[in-house]
Amino acid sequence: MNMIILLNVDVAVLWQAALILAVIGVLAAVILFFIAKKFHVEEDPRIDLIVECLPGANCGGCGFAGCRNLAENMVARGTMEGCSCPGNSKENNAKIAGILGIEAGETTPKIAVVRCQGSCENAPAKVQYDSAFSCAFANNLFAGENGCPNGCLGCGDCVKACNFGAISIDPETRLPIVDEEKCVGCGVCAKNCPRGVIEIRAKGPKNRRVYVACNNKEKGAVAMKNCKAACIGCGKCAKVCPFEAITVESNLAYIDFTKCKMCKKCVAECPKNAILAVNFPAPKPAPAPAPETKNETAEETTISNQ
Repeated sequence: MNMIILLNVDVAVLWQAALILAVIGVLAAVILFFIAKKFHVEEDPRIDLIVECLPGANCGGCGFAGCRNLAENMVARGTMEGCSCPGNSKENNAKIAGILGIEAGETTPKIAVVRCQGSCENAPAKVQYDSAFSCAFANNLFAGENGCPNGCLGCGDCVKACNFGAISIDPETRLPIVDEEKCVGCGVCAKNCPRGVIEIRAKGPKNRRVYVACNNKEKGAVAMKNCKAACIGCGKCAKVCPFEAITVESNLAYIDFTKCKMCKKCVAECPKNAILAVNFPAPKPAPAPAPETKNETAEETTISNQ
């Protein structure tokens, strides 16, 4: 009998506790509802429209925390200046400008270029790296397998960082290869390269570019010991450039793509082939010498006999 009474008491306590918890839950829900209503902020519907016009890769190449944050800044500023997506198409940029009620400005298509030719052939390995396969980690340990302190380490941090699958490592040269069809010039690969080997440059007319494919800042003699294709800072390219587009600082030449007219005089002048001209048509072969005619041969024979 006592056990039955005790059981009834326990059930009553449980029901009472459950009722109290339910009341507390309902009160908390009501309070949260009124707080949400009180502090609710209406979001500009243009933000969602702009997000639909962005790639959605959330790569951070624009300098903001993802595509939505970029769209929020565009709407807040009312402009695309300083807050545009480097990988967006002209058509989508025009749509965004229409949503914001502004005119779409001209955008220069960009692409990533690898400023290093330290392949296995040009820069043979002197040591073997056997540790964490990361450029950032390797950069903190040593100069690199080929001894160049400014060259590509070949561990592929740029490949991992690219959200568009536009970069791969060539198994033979162990250098990054940029797929021009996929690269949008967002700059994330350049930010993740610990040595600044990757640079974002203008694609150029007809995708043609001229740039110094070297990042080594050592003096010429030292640089050549590590890599056959290293820039030696001789300055011949700067002297021959008619547009003052080339400067030489810290033993390294650099071509300003905003000034370069792609005359390619520097390419022919570079003694180490450190300057590359990309996507230019192959030079036409020199015309073969005209064959001698019979009249000329007969005339030469007559003169010889005299």
